[in-house]
Amino acid sequence: MCASVNWKGLILLNKAGSYIQRYWTLYVMLLLPIAFFLIFRYWPMINILLAFKRNNIIDPIMQVPWAEGVEIFDGAITVPGMSNFQQIWNHPPFRLAVRNTLMFSVFDLGFGFPAPIILALLLNELKFKKFKRVTQTISYMPHFLSWIIISGLAIRLFSPSSGTFNSIIGSWGMEPVQFLSAPNQWVGMVVGLGIWRSVGWNTIIYLAAITSVNPELYEAAEVDGASRLRRMWHVTLPCIRPVIVILFILALGGTMGADFERFMALRNHAVISMANVLPIYVFEWGLGNLRFHWATAVGLFQNLINLFLLLGANVIVKKLGGQGLW
Repeated sequence: MCASVNWKGLILLNKAGSYIQRYWTLYVMLLLPIAFFLIFRYWPMINILLAFKRNNIIDPIMQVPWAEGVEIFDGAITVPGMSNFQQIWNHPPFRLAVRNTLMFSVFDLGFGFPAPIILALLLNELKFKKFKRVTQTISYMPHFLSWIIISGLAIRLFSPSSGTFNSIIGSWGMEPVQFLSAPNQWVGMVVGLGIWRSVGWNTIIYLAAITSVNPELYEAAEVDGASRLRRMWHVTLPCIRPVIVILFILALGGTMGADFERFMALRNHAVISMANVLPIYVFEWGLGNLRFHWATAVGLFQNLINLFLLLGANVIVKKLGGQGLW
């Protein structure tokens, strides 16, 4: 038995050696990107320890003393280095930022995620190819606009005094709508602008998935008397369901990571209570006040929540019989 195992091992080593000898140039080419990721991606991760240590970015991270511990279970257990997280959780602006982040994430998932699917289904039903290409091009062009430009457009369109929409409403004898200063209207405007900017770009993925659907399925459904709406519901959607599930899992994994540029560009003092999300909190209360240990702790909190959501969604999808990420 041992001799056979040794012979098998020698055979595998011989095959591996001959393979590496044949393709050694490819492995040499991999050394540079591997070194890049090790040096600039993985090695800096050691600084995540700052979330559990005192605020000090001058000394090497291993020499910085640990933060105070936190007692749990009525003092039965003391967890070292957790005082930063306790201070953040007891900070009212942090809890407000968590609430706003979750609120906008729910709105973006509820309204923004189905939007490109619906647009892709509609574009797929267009018979005029030129009109379809022009419409698709117009729909994803806003993706290339920065949020600074979009904020300028929002001011021109929704300003209560000189905005285009309020000018039209005023010509009808109605009171202007405070899109930029009323919190509820501002939330709707921010969500709507986010959907408008990303819907066309995300549609490309679904249109690519729809092209892989077997045309014979549509022909069979048409022979059975299915209408175009029925064909979309019973043929197109089931065929692209794996793509929808994967993108939904990825979107759910970014729940706690709000878009910093969007809220930084569109917020103002009138809606500051609704515009403070976690990235804004990290920028103002963490980096702005030189509390780097707070900024690191909040970033770690965001990533852990996103990781748990990603893993949980993947497990649930596989339990329901779907195809997850792995």
